[in-house]
Amino acid sequence: MTTVRKSIEIKTPVENVFTYFARPEHVSDQIKSEGVGMAVVPMDIKEGMGVGTTFRVIGNFNGKRLEWDCETTQFDRNEKISAKQIDGPFKRWQITNEFESLGPSLTRVTMTVEYEMPFGPLGSIMDKAKFAKSAERGMETALYNVRGLLEGNGSIPVYITLDAYRKLLEEKKRMNDLPVSTVLTAILEEYDRVRAPAA
Repeated sequence: MTTVRKSIEIKTPVENVFTYFARPEHVSDQIKSEGVGMAVVPMDIKEGMGVGTTFRVIGNFNGKRLEWDCETTQFDRNEKISAKQIDGPFKRWQITNEFESLGPSLTRVTMTVEYEMPFGPLGSIMDKAKFAKSAERGMETALYNVRGLLEGNGSIPVYITLDAYRKLLEEKKRMNDLPVSTVLTAILEEYDRVRAPAA
């Protein structure tokens, strides 16, 4: 079993950070570093993306493509979100995001991934050679990117109805799969433009 854990402090209230992480595809939008990329596709969404929600993870780790399906197993508001693989290549895979309020506008996020590679001893060698380092680098990059987003421009996605969320995903697809945050910003800018009184 391999465990990769990374933490970061973000200068924003815990509820804002939790809201962002509550949609796994938001965080996957931030996992973009050299040789590492990830996409998350929601499959069966439960109320508030809570326990029982299923989603597919599509990862690219230095040219090796892996896909696995996950289910949310724990969803404690402003404290913890966990999901585990229910179908895929790993013998075991689980991710946990923990949130700790350090003050009114400071939150510590700890992301932990625990997994066991397939292929027995060969998988263990592959893990040590490449996968663990790629996973660690991807997680670290994602956390820095999320911190930059949440501290920088305040474009924090909020809970929306399932119908509105599906429309957002359709717009994301129409916009060549740009990050959700970029799509949402574009929609809001267009809304402001339409509402602005004619000069």
